[in-house]
Amino acid sequence: MIDNYKKKIVRARAPLRLGFAGGGSDVPPYCDIYGGAVLNSTIDRYAYATISYNDKDAVEFHAQDKNIIDSCSIATFNEYNHSLVLHREIYNYVVKKFNNSELCAIKLSTFCDAPPGSGLGSSSTLVVAILKAFLKFFDVELSDYDLAKTAYEIERIKCKLNGGRQDQFAATFGGMNFIEFNKNFECLVTPLRIKEEVFNELEASIVLYFTGTSRDSAKIINDQSLNVKNKNEISIDSMHAIKKEAYDMKNAILMNDFSAFVDSIKHGWENKKKSSKAVSNNLIDKVYNHAIENKALAGKVSGAGGGGFMWFYVSPLNRIQLMNSLASLGGIVSNCHFVQR
Repeated sequence: MIDNYKKKIVRARAPLRLGFAGGGSDVPPYCDIYGGAVLNSTIDRYAYATISYNDKDAVEFHAQDKNIIDSCSIATFNEYNHSLVLHREIYNYVVKKFNNSELCAIKLSTFCDAPPGSGLGSSSTLVVAILKAFLKFFDVELSDYDLAKTAYEIERIKCKLNGGRQDQFAATFGGMNFIEFNKNFECLVTPLRIKEEVFNELEASIVLYFTGTSRDSAKIINDQSLNVKNKNEISIDSMHAIKKEAYDMKNAILMNDFSAFVDSIKHGWENKKKSSKAVSNNLIDKVYNHAIENKALAGKVSGAGGGGFMWFYVSPLNRIQLMNSLASLGGIVSNCHFVQR
């Protein structure tokens, strides 16, 4: 390992995202067959990574938010049964790609502002943050598209963690983006040019609610994928409608049409529930109905569903009433602030 690395300490972060519309249409095989489209925005919650040289001739991974330390010597790295699989696979990838396959003694420490299963893309965002830190550590540059695709390859293919394609691109590009997916992993990220007053109105009108339960999105994603493979017409039609809402919501935002924005949320949520029976449950239905009864105009889950974060659109004049009412249900209520990176 180059001596200069022994003095290096690098840090990186990547933002989590809130899914507005189209989520699920970015999941194979639907997007490979029919094409997918999503609208999302990164928010002021992050995944963080710090890398430094390890003077013990060892590789150490530390997931602070999980209170897990995974450490072994360089000599035993390839035989060691690592508990932090994402960390290991990213490390394997970067040393092979950027360090001539030479294992190097490092400490990698990570944490995330949201737990796995939050519906905010936390796992994918963590992968992007770790990759960004390693790129700094090895003085390597990648384009945003290459970084996002690399993150997808490591998480979805190497680690075989089921999921869609939007999270890696959202975490890499940042901001509010309309993202289209087609076969052969063709992808186009279009940042939305939105006036400041529109951003301000959205921030003043959106309330986040964490249900307190993280969910395993794999079952929902497997259901959706199987429904497409089995040509389940109801599920496929719902996915077509979900994709359409991404286009409709994009147009609503660009036209400053908040009434159409609310209608799009409603349509998107109803169709999302048709894509898999696991998208909603008694808890989510209870929270949703409670929010609507307390002035929310529309709402949905962020991510695959089943738990994690929900978000609601409400008139700014009724925002505090909604937040106070949701807090009585026992979950965590918070504001929403959009960020670029």
